[in-house]
Amino acid sequence: MSQKILIVVQARMSSGRLPGKVMLPLLGKSLLARMIERLQMSKYQPEIMIATSVNPDDDILEKEAKHIGVACFRGSLNNLLERHYLAAIRYGADIVLKIPSDCPLIDPRIVDHVLDFFFKNEGKYDYISNLHPATWPDGNDVEVMTMYCLEQTCRLATRALELEHTTPYIWENPDQFRIGNVVWATGKDYSMSHRFTIDYQEDYEFIKRVYEQLYFKKGCFSCEDIIDLLIQKPDIQQINAEYAGVNWYRHHLDELSTISARQTKIIHAQ
Repeated sequence: MSQKILIVVQARMSSGRLPGKVMLPLLGKSLLARMIERLQMSKYQPEIMIATSVNPDDDILEKEAKHIGVACFRGSLNNLLERHYLAAIRYGADIVLKIPSDCPLIDPRIVDHVLDFFFKNEGKYDYISNLHPATWPDGNDVEVMTMYCLEQTCRLATRALELEHTTPYIWENPDQFRIGNVVWATGKDYSMSHRFTIDYQEDYEFIKRVYEQLYFKKGCFSCEDIIDLLIQKPDIQQINAEYAGVNWYRHHLDELSTISARQTKIIHAQ
């Protein structure tokens, strides 16, 4: 394929709820390394770049990128949109994927599925995701955009949430971009009931259990493998069940016209 595909994995050590979460151990490697391992299983063999900040606390992530053998870009701590864009410029990307570093259970088959849709409809879309609406379990986030789309977004976005979360300007301006969405072919929607992402200690315990149960049986275990495991051992799903549906949208419902209260869960104690 002549087009250069880049996955940008934004990562930093200063997570508010679970500091240093991307460097937590997971079967002898860091959580970040395990996530990169899964992304490298994509049939498209994209370049993968860890994009972190220039904050000294994130020096460890540059070292980890070198250890893993992937590229690293360092930029603004708080303007993640700019960091994402400059990382793509550095690589000379044509197609850019945003996949957050809090998705260590991401299924590479889902990444491929979204990319398949994008390339089967080449020239028809500026941006494709599996998030609007989301149907797969939380933690399988894939957003694909053209370099033109990312460049325009970086030039025009001004609100704090747009700079922090990279792509909201795109979803909020369908008149400016050709936007598409891919849903789970099963017809199911587990986006609010199943949580495969990491933001809390309970998420980490859940992810560890999944890896311990599945990794040595089937290295490239799938989303369906995890769901089957949870059916067989519902106690594992209960580890972080109280946070199912909790995401960053809950803080910005009054600012996002494309997100409804049904797409998030508010924890009143926080």
